[in-house]
Amino acid sequence: MTLDPYNAFLHRVDDDGGWRVAVKDVIDVAGMPTTAASKVLHRVPDRDAECVARLQAAGATIVGKLNTHEFAFGALTNSPHFGPARNPWDPERTTGGSSGGSGAAVAAGLVELALGTDTAGSIRIPAAFCGVTGHRPTSGFVPVGGVVPVAWTLDTVGPLAHTAAECRRALEIMAGRPLESGEAPRRIGVVTRLFEEANPAVAAACEEAVGALGGSQVPVELPLHEEIATITQLVMLPEAAAVHLGWLRTRLADYGPDVRARALAGLLLPSTAYVTGLRARNWVRSLWERELDEFDVLVAPAMPIVAPRLDAIPPDFRLLLMPYNSPASLLGRPVTVVPCGFVDGLPVGLALMGRFGEDDLILRAADEFQQATDWHARKPVDGAPGEVLYTTDTTE
Repeated sequence: MTLDPYNAFLHRVDDDGGWRVAVKDVIDVAGMPTTAASKVLHRVPDRDAECVARLQAAGATIVGKLNTHEFAFGALTNSPHFGPARNPWDPERTTGGSSGGSGAAVAAGLVELALGTDTAGSIRIPAAFCGVTGHRPTSGFVPVGGVVPVAWTLDTVGPLAHTAAECRRALEIMAGRPLESGEAPRRIGVVTRLFEEANPAVAAACEEAVGALGGSQVPVELPLHEEIATITQLVMLPEAAAVHLGWLRTRLADYGPDVRARALAGLLLPSTAYVTGLRARNWVRSLWERELDEFDVLVAPAMPIVAPRLDAIPPDFRLLLMPYNSPASLLGRPVTVVPCGFVDGLPVGLALMGRFGEDDLILRAADEFQQATDWHARKPVDGAPGEVLYTTDTTE
């Protein structure tokens, strides 16, 4: 096993040409270990996950497996068994998680495309913190066969790349069908509360970026904003506990403390809590459809902060991010995150959320934003941590 300088790769093979793709280590690649960055799981599958098989059939070359938070069940990518993924903009800072290896590998230029999974923000957090483009697809759009589950009604597989156009092509290949091409987004809802709750410098960068989206922009409030994170946990924790039940009974001590605590919390919730969560999700969905589906895109900061230092993670880190991640996760809606600026030399991301099943619209909006800006073309270069050092790749 070798690790690249940013602790992105867990297992790597020789690059023999083609479209270079690296895969989060919860997604099976035939002949390569799947460990989920854990001490508990180690399997060497004899077949690829369906999403991987489709990419390879389209000419992609799989060059390795990528670091993740243990069992993809956290927001940092700091497995106690494989170490932390490090942010190419400042290796002393987190990539976010759980697809942190995926964000780091693309940002560092190690691959053109990386696959991640997103249950409760795991593509969107690293995309924002690492300054790359990431897409959480509509739930069910990409097959999840051959992927280690976190919570089966929330899990998705999606791409991270430099551009929305690359994410779109990868998504079409993995889904096995083209996205519908329709009109450009016309009506944009600006989620004011998520701007107000973000770090002021992050909010300012995102506010300036919103101007490049065009369209008719209207301030909006999210129905049940304060309740959505709790409802998401009522669904996610019991499903995750069910996935891990056998290992929790026999390998409890082999889990990292944070993942162990979350899995046990799911076991301690009464069965009525899960049923309540499912019923509440239907309630939230109906309210959103009634009050927000007039908007083609909902826009907000992808994350309220920039990537924190690995040795200074805020104690409320996951709670801080939940309001930004939970709505799309609970409702299965698509989200594209695009780089939109810098704060203290670190990337800031803008999140574009669409209606259920309308991945095309938000990827189109993201592509138009990137045609008008060059944040996605800026790459980290060697220098002192925290400096605003980057190159702009004018070939994109």
